[in-house]
Amino acid sequence: MNILIVEARYHPAVADALVNGAVAALKTGGAHFERVAVPGVLEVPAAIAIALRSSKPFDGYVALGSVTGHQHIADMYHGETMHGLMTIAASGVALGSGIVLAADEGSALDMTVTMDIGGDAARACLSLLTFGERLGFMP
Repeated sequence: MNILIVEARYHPAVADALVNGAVAALKTGGAHFERVAVPGVLEVPAAIAIALRSSKPFDGYVALGSVTGHQHIADMYHGETMHGLMTIAASGVALGSGIVLAADEGSALDMTVTMDIGGDAARACLSLLTFGERLGFMP
């Protein structure tokens, strides 16, 4: 399995923690992976959409990033990002989402580490790939 990790780097400490969890889970699952960094969460669905159209196929995708700040703005950024990711996933793409929504960067980091959000996103991607293989669907 070849997985693309797309990481939003707006909050570097949170991004590092998310990636650490995802990488550990992918290694445990025996997957190969590549990483690409984008500035913020709104670029994550776009990066995955570009990768889907490329000549270099990936079997699955892990979306990582965090949104913080004023509640209305943070909710909007988070909602738009999740809508983009769900549109991609609904087309049958194995996609694990680790997009954190928190009041501030410290809370996002704490949530990321204590809940292993990056690891959960990677395990979700691997689980969807396994399910697809069981049904005879190969990306």
